[in-house]
Amino acid sequence: MRKAKRAAWVVASLVITLVIGQFSGVREYVSQLRAGHSTETSEPEAATTMAIAALPDNALMQRLRSEAARQRREPVDAKIDRVWKAIPGYNGLEVDLDATYRKAIAAPDRPIQYVYRQLAPKIHLNQLGNVPIYRGNPEKPMVSFMINVAWGNEYIVPILDTLDQEKVKATFFFDGSWLKKNPELAKEIQKRGHELSNHAYSHPNMSRLSRERATQEIEKTQVLLQDILGVKNRWFAPPSGDFNQETVDLAAGLGLKTVLWTLDTVDWRHPSPESVIAKISSKVESGSLILMHPTDSSSAALKGMIHAIRSKGLVPGTVSQTLSPDRQLPAPVE
Repeated sequence: MRKAKRAAWVVASLVITLVIGQFSGVREYVSQLRAGHSTETSEPEAATTMAIAALPDNALMQRLRSEAARQRREPVDAKIDRVWKAIPGYNGLEVDLDATYRKAIAAPDRPIQYVYRQLAPKIHLNQLGNVPIYRGNPEKPMVSFMINVAWGNEYIVPILDTLDQEKVKATFFFDGSWLKKNPELAKEIQKRGHELSNHAYSHPNMSRLSRERATQEIEKTQVLLQDILGVKNRWFAPPSGDFNQETVDLAAGLGLKTVLWTLDTVDWRHPSPESVIAKISSKVESGSLILMHPTDSSSAALKGMIHAIRSKGLVPGTVSQTLSPDRQLPAPVE
């Protein structure tokens, strides 16, 4: 009888010890969850209600890891293409697991809000040397309007109004002699939030100029942009698309990248707005730089061009935005 009682007492002690150990493990597990960390430790079958409630967070982390692997995108290096010359790189993307997990357990009744971080490429545009640029990275769903301004004042405000209505920012390349004569109109373009850059001073064919004269053409407009508008510009668009390697080298020496276009509206020929829209709609793609001027054709076609661009899932932005490696982030995934 005495031996039986002692055996019962030993069994009871062991049960109590196990229960205490289980509660201790649960407290540690919940503490880890509140601190925002996951754990791979599996709970015993006799776990308490608290531990059972916490188990979905293990499943949550597994789901996050699986989704992170699916969503990961590797960065793309800048490169020199045989046809398109310098093509900028494009950042990769990965899910920030820790930050996403913290947000998920802080709001368990809401859809998961993924937090991302961008992964920089190993080779950037600035590492490619003095090479002209005709387009952005084909994996970046963004395009840009390059608006060269040397004449056509009567269409500038209507173009600005359309860009405002559509919430689009463009890049205006100023001819320096035009800028000198029209500082108030240039300031209005700047006031509307558009990017401003360099289109030489007197609209010459750059490849036919002496080294000294070519330098003056770029530098005079660079000085005017700074003095009149306070702008330190980044890009040089050669008038009429005429340039040679010396032009590119001289612009680079002044801190500017030489940029041309992917698609040309040819609006100086005054085509119908419908034909301009049809051309852009059929040919625009990720990374396209679209050349236009303040003409009647482009002014009338601008809204249709913007709608055609957006219908393809592309985002209109400035030249700097389109040529940057910054990634277009996806909408939150549920």
